[in-house]
Amino acid sequence: MADTQYILPNDIGVSSLDCREAFRLLSPTERLYAYHLSRAAWYGGLAVLLQTSPEAPYIYALLSRLFRAQDPDQLRQHALAEGLTEEEYQAFLVYAAGVYSNMGNYKSFGDTKFVPNLPKEKLERVILGSEAAQQHPEEVRGLWQTCGELMFSLEPRLRHLGLGKEGITTYFSGNCTMEDAKLAQDFLDSQNLSAYNTRLFKEVDGEGKPYYEVRLASVLGSEPSLDSEVTSKLKSYEFRGSPFQVTRGDYAPILQKVVEQLEKAKAYAANSHQGQMLAQYIESFTQGSIEAHKRGSRFWIQDKGPIVESYIGFIESYRDPFGSRGEFEGFVAVVNKAMSAKFERLVASAEQLLKELPWPPTFEKDKFLTPDFTSLDVLTFAGSGIPAGINIPNYDDLRQTEGFKNVSLGNVLAVAYATQREKLTFLEEDDKDLYILWKGPSFDVQVGLHELLGHGSGKLFVQDEKGAFNFDQETVINPETGEQIQSWYRSGETWDSKFSTIASSYEECRAESVGLYLCLHPQVLEIFGFEGADAEDVIYVNWLNMVRAGLLALEFYTPEAFNWRQARFVILRVLLEAGEGLVTITPTTGSDGRPDARVRLDRSKIRSVGKPALERFLRRLQVLKSTGDVAGGRALYEGYATVTDAPPECFLTLRDTVLLRKESRKLIVQPNTRLEGSDVQLLEYEASAAGLIRSFSERFPEDGPELEEILTQLATADARFWKGPSEAPSGQA
Repeated sequence: MADTQYILPNDIGVSSLDCREAFRLLSPTERLYAYHLSRAAWYGGLAVLLQTSPEAPYIYALLSRLFRAQDPDQLRQHALAEGLTEEEYQAFLVYAAGVYSNMGNYKSFGDTKFVPNLPKEKLERVILGSEAAQQHPEEVRGLWQTCGELMFSLEPRLRHLGLGKEGITTYFSGNCTMEDAKLAQDFLDSQNLSAYNTRLFKEVDGEGKPYYEVRLASVLGSEPSLDSEVTSKLKSYEFRGSPFQVTRGDYAPILQKVVEQLEKAKAYAANSHQGQMLAQYIESFTQGSIEAHKRGSRFWIQDKGPIVESYIGFIESYRDPFGSRGEFEGFVAVVNKAMSAKFERLVASAEQLLKELPWPPTFEKDKFLTPDFTSLDVLTFAGSGIPAGINIPNYDDLRQTEGFKNVSLGNVLAVAYATQREKLTFLEEDDKDLYILWKGPSFDVQVGLHELLGHGSGKLFVQDEKGAFNFDQETVINPETGEQIQSWYRSGETWDSKFSTIASSYEECRAESVGLYLCLHPQVLEIFGFEGADAEDVIYVNWLNMVRAGLLALEFYTPEAFNWRQARFVILRVLLEAGEGLVTITPTTGSDGRPDARVRLDRSKIRSVGKPALERFLRRLQVLKSTGDVAGGRALYEGYATVTDAPPECFLTLRDTVLLRKESRKLIVQPNTRLEGSDVQLLEYEASAAGLIRSFSERFPEDGPELEEILTQLATADARFWKGPSEAPSGQA
């Protein structure tokens, strides 16, 4: 059997998203709007398979064929007859549910590969003897032959997503190195092209000279178009001695289906903002234009307080090893009015609370653009995983001048972060009951502060294309050096493009730190209804949860891949470095005789020791971000993110303990919506691996086989770029 780090356990937690009441309250028109947006999101989410690994589209197609021909109960009878045990068949169901839930065979949180926890030859017998194989023998056998080896392979380079020797990625062809990624980013910056909706493919001619294709995601390919915004960029370039070709048409048939559903949704838009937003999204996905997506995002920001909230596109760059390319994501949700009222009060206090942050006013935006902040019950979230909260759009220029929206996903928080006492690891016994009681409320506070005042705070110093600065070079002083500002962002540069591989994690660390820092403010706790002893318990559990999360984050560390979602570990290091017994980690032996550990936070020292340490760290994070000081930012962040076995913590040894005791991230079962005449029905499923599989089997009732054909054709068309995937490219930076 595989190392437990690379399997999903049979007893993995599975929860169903509850949005029945929220859906019931929608009008018929709102339901139709939500239905078509959900269809668009689910179609677009399939692109994530092509953004993850070479084999993911084939695995998805194979699983979908299996479970369309026989549901999990029917396939179980066949599997047991083929000699599988109940445990082995359950392991296969969990694997399949994991592939659907993560939209691929790599965990969305941690980017680690997971493989089926049963013998390969037994799974082969089940697949080749299945009803699907009887109906379509050549297709099923062909899919198995294409992906069977890779499905199980744990060769070192295939264990994690990464670039070059560090892992596998399909954002870049398999022969790309970090140097290629840097060169391509510089090329994109020189042409004022965003990397968000691109992939990079490198080929080498007979003389060993590389040439590059930058491919934009779009419905249109090489055919003529009236749109000069993108078509003028579709040509050959010479950049620093290397040929570049900008093309488009990536994921074209998938995006065609997205566009068709967005067109239908327009008919049910509640106002002109929504209609214009959808028109620009359609333009973006049709033409491959990020500028059109920005225009759509402007209308989205202006659409304040809609009943049905949504966003769709190439959004988060966490899984691009270089940190610039966006994974496709689409969500549809309904406003939870009671919780949203608390967030509205937080927004009303935001300008005052921003003044409490530990950097000078000149490092804050010139004007706080009051955002929407709502609590939503998710109806649909398509992509590789579901977060607890979102602060979007991610475009720096819009965030600085137009604003943003914050959403907290209430029904996700309700199920994804609930913990049973017996599964609660690394805490002292006398902390566990308090932790369980206050984790939910403290997380509401943390998510609110993280999204609104974490991601929503801070200014980037920019020099535009005309040479004008958005700050006063004479009077603005760097509080860390006492000198004038020495560095800034040039025209075309963004936070993601400059800080690249650490950008996402660094920004998450900054937002988490803001949440910890501001939760100490009495006004914040009053907004959420906590005073006196309750308020102190919320603060304690919020800080304790962050300390524990920092330890748990060691699960995602690997010596091969530096970028490992280390934000909370970095905060743990900062608080440990504060000293004076604020945080201690003590190795112990569990009741089962295996290694264990306990974290302890001295609540009497949170304000006297923890707050000043966090204040110093936060100020440095913001100053380095504002000034675009990449060298300083990397030195600070990578210093704290380094994992060694040096005493007293011995983090590498602790990592072994964390892996031994880890609880896998829950799988979330989402409902489907179905159109019956002009009425939209909500279809719900049981909270189990089989229920999650059924939800996907019923997700594309009209065109499931067509979609599987599309995915395998798209994957096959580019398969040459990852031939011999275990062979790392030479010249890795």
